[in-house]
Amino acid sequence: MTVHEIPLDSSSLIGCFSKEIPSFITVRSGDRIKCTIPDAGWGMYENGIRVKPYDRPPGAGHALIGPVYVEGAKAGMTLAVTINELVTGPFGFTAAGHYPNWQNRMLGLTAYDEIILSWKLSSTQQTGSCAIGGKTFQVALNPFLGVMGMPPNEPGNHSTFPPRSCGGNIDCKELVKGSTLYLPISVDGALFCFGDGHAAQGDGEVSCQAIECPMELADITITLEENMAITQPRAFTPNGWVTFGFHEDLNEATVIALDGMLQLMGEKYGLDRVEAIAIGSSVIDLRITQIVNGVKGVHAVLPHNALSVLEGDDS
Repeated sequence: MTVHEIPLDSSSLIGCFSKEIPSFITVRSGDRIKCTIPDAGWGMYENGIRVKPYDRPPGAGHALIGPVYVEGAKAGMTLAVTINELVTGPFGFTAAGHYPNWQNRMLGLTAYDEIILSWKLSSTQQTGSCAIGGKTFQVALNPFLGVMGMPPNEPGNHSTFPPRSCGGNIDCKELVKGSTLYLPISVDGALFCFGDGHAAQGDGEVSCQAIECPMELADITITLEENMAITQPRAFTPNGWVTFGFHEDLNEATVIALDGMLQLMGEKYGLDRVEAIAIGSSVIDLRITQIVNGVKGVHAVLPHNALSVLEGDDS
């Protein structure tokens, strides 16, 4: 196992997914990557002031570390990404009101209602605070990376904004330290990219942004799972197993997430699909991951120890 400590500069940043852009680093299965990541808008902080020290290519989306070439990775295999550590920068922001989306239309928000919250973040106390409406509010931090994924097996550059079956802008708050995200590999070499630091986010990401922040440290391990065959992402997290569904229609996203959970329960407990959905109705939680990226996300959660198998009990 090799630890790759990546210096932050323009050569390690990318703003799209593409199988045609050369990787900047090659790793082997089991290798570890440690790096600093700008916030999604290519920003860092100096003395409390947000600056943009890195060139953002025209049309670029999130600032991502990548592409990372994984030696031996083949399309059809599974990539496991384990989150070892995430340390937020000291500041972050949340914008609201300036996106022309359906939430704003439904809520009657206009451009005049635009607001940007400035957050002071403490990675030691795991709290964030901001001033708004004459009051100071504090929230607990729950750091995770919003974007982890690979390019689809199609030519050209692909946006970082939607989630896909091979990953991308998943925006799931469950993917914290101690989690492992499993992604179906779409192209040889994987060409994995990651970024979009979030200090905290609620399910749904209702303003279109979480607490967006740089990560002073992102520490991940990349492993090839050659014997795991999946078609949609899944994750093992501190809270439980998670399966994901992505679709423009929220109902369809729900079906995809639930389908993945039924498959997982079949593997884990030897249940057929009808048995899995029958017993799963008492323990599976369906949650809206995000509703803001065009392609909506739903995740199904099976909490750890929610089901206990009593050996030898045939009643």
